[in-house]
Parts: sequence; C-alpha cells; structure tokens
Amino acid sequence: MVFVAGSTGFLGREICRRLRDRGAAVRGLVRASSDRAVVATLRAQGVETVVGDVKDRSSLDRACRGAEAVISTVTTTRSRGAGDSLESTDHEGQLQLVEAARQAGVRRFVFVSFSGHIGSDDALTVAKRAVEGRIRESGMTYTILRPTYFMEVWLGPHLGFDAANAKARVYGDGENPISFISLPDVAEFAVRALGTQTAANATIELGGPEALSPHDVIRIFEEVGGQQFEVEHVPEDALEAAQVSATDSLQRTFAVLSLGYARGDAIPMDDTLRQFPIALRTVRDYAQDVLARA
Repeated sequence: MVFVAGSTGFLGREICRRLRDRGAAVRGLVRASSDRAVVATLRAQGVETVVGDVKDRSSLDRACRGAEAVISTVTTTRSRGAGDSLESTDHEGQLQLVEAARQAGVRRFVFVSFSGHIGSDDALTVAKRAVEGRIRESGMTYTILRPTYFMEVWLGPHLGFDAANAKARVYGDGENPISFISLPDVAEFAVRALGTQTAANATIELGGPEALSPHDVIRIFEEVGGQQFEVEHVPEDALEAAQVSATDSLQRTFAVLSLGYARGDAIPMDDTLRQFPIALRTVRDYAQDVLARA
C-alpha cells in the first residue's frame, strides 16, 4: 500500500489517480477542512482517506501503519490552513512524517522537493534541504525528486501569465532558459520512482523536454493563439529588494523563487529519460491546451 501525503493538492491528486489506474492500493492524508468534493473524488477512485495533518504526529503514525511506501507532496506554498507555515508544515511537519514512516517500517519514501539550482536561506529552501537530509539518514530506500518551475504555476494567471488575455509578467529580463515542467509529468516520475531500481537512493533533478527563455515561451503562446502579448518585466533589482524587505517567510521565499526564475534553470534530461522513458509535455502542448480552454 502507498500512502500519499498531500493527496488533496493538485500534484497529490494526480499521483493518487495514476497509482489507482495501475491497480495500487492507495491511502491519502486529508484534513478535516479539506474540500469535500476533492475528498469524494479520491474515495470514488478507490483511495482510502485518513484524516490527519503533518503537524499531528499521532495522525501520521496511524496513516503510515501498514504502508510499504510513502510519497509526500506536502507544502504550504499554494494553500494554507490554520497553523500552517513553511516552518511548521514544510519543515517540522515533513520531518515528523519521515520519522513516522521510519518507525512504521516503511520501505520506500519518495519526496517531492524542488530544484537544487535555486533557493537561498529562505524558509522553503531550508525546509526542503533539511527534509532531504533526514530522508537520506533514515535507512529507508528513498527517491528525492527536484522539479524546476511548474508550467501550470509559473505560466498561469496566478503569477501574472494570463494567456487568455494575452498578458504576461516576466521576472528578470526574460532571456535566461528554464526547463519548465508539467505537473502531471512530475506525478508520473513520482509513481514510476517506486518501481525503478535506478531511482533507489537517488536525488533527481527534473525539467521538461526543452530549456526555453520566458520570451521564447511568450513567442510560442503568440504563435499558437495568433495574438501578440503585452509583457510586463519585473527587474532583478526589484526582486532583490523584495527579498530583503519581505515581512514574512512566504513573501521572502516567493522573492527567492522569482529571482531563480529570472536567472534561469536549465535541466539536462537525457540521462534521466533513459531511466524513465516518459514523453514529457512541451510548453507548446501546454499552450495549446490553455488557449483551447480560453
């Protein structure tokens, strides 16, 4: 049985669906406050749901009992409940999950982290790297996945890439390449990691099939949609100032991630794709889907 922590998030839901499609027994951690429709969908797919929270150690002990593997996608970067923070959830909560899994006799642990080429001393980086270290020391067979920037997040309207209205916010000068990766592809890597021998005790940097500058991305959207974009640039010095002046850890983390975007993150994928023969979604594929729905 595979226990998925973060099962109600976008990535966790996709992991659960793919595991169930392969016939795996899946248990998902949900909160009492989780969206009822999302929980109902998980249950309809055959996912056993357990109410708990990574900040509640006893609930993690119950959820890990009998699990052979754990996949964790937990983060508060996109949604927060009561008492959530990068420190309490992404850091201390995840460390509790690793310990609960170890004590329950879990044999394999897949942790979704983020690119090793970006980050600073911000709370998210500190949390992710601390959890990675604890996993490596745990004695469990592990796979640490380090995806770079998600298309669905950084090329979405929430962060200023509004394809429907042909507007884009670009962090930095827009010339440095990023290997934007699609969320469903990260889910596929997480699922396949459970049964891929070369993924055992490995840390894997993940990107999409091509490294494109933000300006390249905009040109692709313009070609697909037949409409020129209005582009807003946020200069690097403004991002650096935002990092210094941030009043909470999430604001500072966003500034750090935005600076990483501005400076680029190209991920060579040839060796990884030989181990994981996955047909990765391209930015053009994503643009076609987004604009078809616009």
